[in-house]
Amino acid sequence: MEIKREFLDGQLASWSNRALPGIAAAGGIAAPAIIYAVINSASPGTLRGWAVPTATDIAFALGVLSLLGSRVPTSLKVFLATLAIIDDIVAVLVIAVFYTAQIHLLALAGAAAIFVILIVLNRQKVVRLAPYVVLGVALWGFVLRSGVHATIAGVMLATTIPLRKSRGAPDDMTSPLHRLEHALSPWVGFLIVPIFGFANAGVTFSGMAPSAVVEPVTLGVALGLFAGKQLGVFTAAALAIKARWADLPMAASWAQLYGVSLLCGVGFTMSLFIGLLAFPSTQMHDEVKVGVLIGSLASAILGAALLTFAKREPPKF
Repeated sequence: MEIKREFLDGQLASWSNRALPGIAAAGGIAAPAIIYAVINSASPGTLRGWAVPTATDIAFALGVLSLLGSRVPTSLKVFLATLAIIDDIVAVLVIAVFYTAQIHLLALAGAAAIFVILIVLNRQKVVRLAPYVVLGVALWGFVLRSGVHATIAGVMLATTIPLRKSRGAPDDMTSPLHRLEHALSPWVGFLIVPIFGFANAGVTFSGMAPSAVVEPVTLGVALGLFAGKQLGVFTAAALAIKARWADLPMAASWAQLYGVSLLCGVGFTMSLFIGLLAFPSTQMHDEVKVGVLIGSLASAILGAALLTFAKREPPKF
């Protein structure tokens, strides 16, 4: 729902606003995947985890940025949020295409039929939330049975929740999408995401040899997040700005843009999620978790340190 609102009536409503974070997101997805693939090239069994370091965690990255307060201009906060949203879109597509096992066509047809009904309700301007919620539960059930990962049901349902634009304001406070998004936000932010993080971040070190830190999966994930994200995001953004396809975010310096590029390596929840889908082995799950923790912590600490001391005035490039 956040993605839909941003695209229709928010920071992503115009192509000019989408250009810089969109190009930077592409670089931030490609570079970590390449680094992971190079490190795991001699181990075909672990190549399946190439997508683990490609995702940026919106909540944690923005949380680190918010701690810095006025040291970081608002334009960079919007840049990071937009980039992370695009990252999430790609992550959901990656899950659907690469981490879906057997497909059950009958259940998939049922999901498609419900999705069509939801679209019709939207087109008929039905604004009561109850029909969308009831059909959304049924949609989730069919998608789960189809073999496609059930997170896709959430995306499909969100695209059909009506959004009404209001004149002279970002969105209509009474629109169904606005009401449902704001009703769910506290539960998601303070209950669902923390439960998910605590449930999936636990790593048992009992019986784990020190050499696990240098296993291909651990190294690929850690270096993909820490080195790949900052390299891909900053290089792609710098090239776009130099080519005049986009502008440097307002009141931001190149050092601050690089600091935010570092924060893009915080890939906590979504990276853990993809890692659990990519590998069936518990040992590999632990290697993914260690890699995610190392890469995310290094990115958060160094990114926050750079942004703390970086000057706000943009120097010449």
